[in-house]
Amino acid sequence: MMTLITGGAKCGKSHLAERLLDDFTDNKYYIATMEPFGEEASAAIARHRRIRAGKGFETKEKYTSLHELELPGKSHILLECIANLCANEMFGGSEICDPTDSIMRGTEHLKSRAETLVIVTNNVGSDGIDYSKETNRYIEVMGRVNRLIADISDNVIECVYGFPVILKGKL
Repeated sequence: MMTLITGGAKCGKSHLAERLLDDFTDNKYYIATMEPFGEEASAAIARHRRIRAGKGFETKEKYTSLHELELPGKSHILLECIANLCANEMFGGSEICDPTDSIMRGTEHLKSRAETLVIVTNNVGSDGIDYSKETNRYIEVMGRVNRLIADISDNVIECVYGFPVILKGKL
């Protein structure tokens, strides 16, 4: 079972994603994609670690190339978050690249290892603000990646002010 959770910043996506995996105790993994760049990122990482404490997750930090991650079959996986992964893959090298194929290959890899896969992403690009060329490219890639992941997901949920709105499948 694969579930994609989307929404805006600080809307309860992570809390919902963790709740969906509450009943599992074995082979339960949290795949962290946020690189600790600066105080703000470090604070966010520390906050997420505190929230997950005692919930049975084994954390695996993987900032790019998800397809290389070794996990046992029949795992219960929470991947957080596609927006960070996309930025890492897109802007991490010497040239800006399109990471769509890499992200989808990694997603398919995790799906093949998972009994339950919950993926958190962000709804970007709906604010109507005109950004730099690089940011607009990121928004375009994120839109495509989110659509592709939604297409192969059993469930798609948008978190709005802490409330899950089911767009596909069921909760």
